[in-house]
Amino acid sequence: MTFPTPRVVVSKCLGFEACRYNGATIPDPFVEQLKQYVTYLPVCPEVEIGLGVPRDPIRIVLVKGQPRLLQPSTGIDVTERMLAFANQYLGELDEVDGFVLKGRSPSCGIKDVKHYHGTEKGASATQKGAGFFGQAVMEHYPHLPIEEEGRLTHFVIREHFLTRLFALARFRAVKAARSMGALVQFHSENKLLLMAYNESQLRLLGRIVANPRKEPPEAVIQAYEQHLWQALARAPRRNTAINVLMHAMGYFSRSLSAEEKAYFLETLDKYRQGRAPLSVPLSLVGYWIVRFKELYLAQQTFFAPYPAELVTISDSGKGRDLR
Repeated sequence: MTFPTPRVVVSKCLGFEACRYNGATIPDPFVEQLKQYVTYLPVCPEVEIGLGVPRDPIRIVLVKGQPRLLQPSTGIDVTERMLAFANQYLGELDEVDGFVLKGRSPSCGIKDVKHYHGTEKGASATQKGAGFFGQAVMEHYPHLPIEEEGRLTHFVIREHFLTRLFALARFRAVKAARSMGALVQFHSENKLLLMAYNESQLRLLGRIVANPRKEPPEAVIQAYEQHLWQALARAPRRNTAINVLMHAMGYFSRSLSAEEKAYFLETLDKYRQGRAPLSVPLSLVGYWIVRFKELYLAQQTFFAPYPAELVTISDSGKGRDLR
């Protein structure tokens, strides 16, 4: 299976340039691993608004209940500069498929960024939220996969991010083609993936592809995209993914040994209990697809939603409640 090359905006400090406030860079294993499969668009909002390297840190401070972006050592307020940069940068950005941003950064963070009650040393931070650039990203691109590098150490979040990232990159090619043929092929190849993610949206997407009113391709593709975003918004529930996997095993049931079936069912049970990621049973079925030359399943992205080299079961052990 061939894969598209997603376009990903990434915080420049994550291994691209020594632009942290202290003049450091923070190499990230996931960002580095993904580098050969995507086109990265690195950005450092703090440098872009004129703050040097190294620089005195900035923080989000609540002023009369409203968050402001301040530099405590100088008292400089860079709120307007950051908002202006974020709106200009995101407004002029070519089409992208996702974002990987620096966690807990007052500029790039998307959650858990401390909001302080003052600029003085030791000021309390009883509130958390998004950084200024991170908030703007989520407002401009609420439909795209947007994650912090720290959250991507959790395998469920990582799998969901990668699946959405490559699916939306595939669909970007459909939009470029502007043809019903390209849309029909996309829908066909992603049918089981969409079934696992959101069966009600799959049915709706099928009706859109049928195009009973004979609308022009551009209108149909636009309508399809809106519901594709909704379909992929949440990670698949384990039971729906298991149903798809059991359906797939039916294609091989006469060719598998009793031991192979038992091992597969055991793997599904581990996935059901949250003790194994979805990529593990997917890999098993992927092997059977190759072994038995099952052409229909071979074209289904559900079994290879992103390059196999990115499959890993390593996990931070945190955030399992986010499933």
